[in-house]
Amino acid sequence: MSPLVEQSRDGHVAVCRLNRPEARNALSPELMEELAAAVEELDADTETRCIVIAGSDEVFAAGADIRALRERTFEEALRHPATAFWRRVAAAKTPLVAAVSGFALGGGCELALLCDLIVASETAEFGQPEITLGIIPGGGGTQRLARVLGKQRAMELVLTGRRIDAREAELMGLVNEVASEGEWLERAMELAQRIARRPPIAVRLAKQAVLAADETPLAAGLEHERRLYEIAMATEDRLEGMDAFLEKRRPEFKGK
Repeated sequence: MSPLVEQSRDGHVAVCRLNRPEARNALSPELMEELAAAVEELDADTETRCIVIAGSDEVFAAGADIRALRERTFEEALRHPATAFWRRVAAAKTPLVAAVSGFALGGGCELALLCDLIVASETAEFGQPEITLGIIPGGGGTQRLARVLGKQRAMELVLTGRRIDAREAELMGLVNEVASEGEWLERAMELAQRIARRPPIAVRLAKQAVLAADETPLAAGLEHERRLYEIAMATEDRLEGMDAFLEKRRPEFKGK
C-alpha cells in the first residue's frame, strides 16, 4: 500500500507530498496522522532545515471527506484526530513552505495557511467553503485568514465561501510567489533551499519571533524578540556569518 505522505529530500530540504489522489488529497485521519508524524520526525532531525508540503498538479488538498463528515456525530467531532493535528504541525520549529497547485480548499487552505510561506501555481485556488455546508472552518482558517488578510477580507471569504485564484491571493498577501503551471514545485524548492542555506538556529529563532507578532502585544513581542536575538548572539554560526562577511567569502553554517 502506497504511503499517504511521500517523503523525499534534496540536501537540507525535505519534501512531504500528499498522496491520496482518489480522494483529491482529502485530509483523512490517516493522512493527517502520517503528515503530522512526518513533520515531527523531520523537525527533530538536525539535518533538515526546511520542509516543503506539496500536493499534486491538480490538487493541494481538498479538505475534509464530506461523506465521512456528514456521518460524524458531535461526540466524534470532539475526539477527532484533527483536533490535535493542527497543533502538532504548528509546533514545528523548522520553517514550512506550502507548494500549492490546484485546489486548496477548506482544510487544504488551512494547511497552506499553517505553513510559514506559500508558493502557488497559477492554477491554484484557495477558499474556505465550509459555510456552504452549514459549518465553519475548524483548523484555524478564521484565525489565520484574519491575521494574514485583515478582518474585512477574512469575513468576506469565510462568510461567503468565495474562492480566490493565485493572483488574487498574491495581491491580498496570502501567497509569497505565483509560479507558472509547470514550475510551482521547483520554485518552492528554490525558496526552501535559500532558507536552508541560512544559519539553522537563527532561522528557527527568527520564525519564533515573527510568529510571536501574531500572538502577543507589541511590548511583549519586542521583549521576546530581544531574548531570541541574545540567543542568536551566543551561537558559533553568528561568528561564522560575521567573519565570512568581513572576509568576503561564503559562510559555512554548522547549526551550532
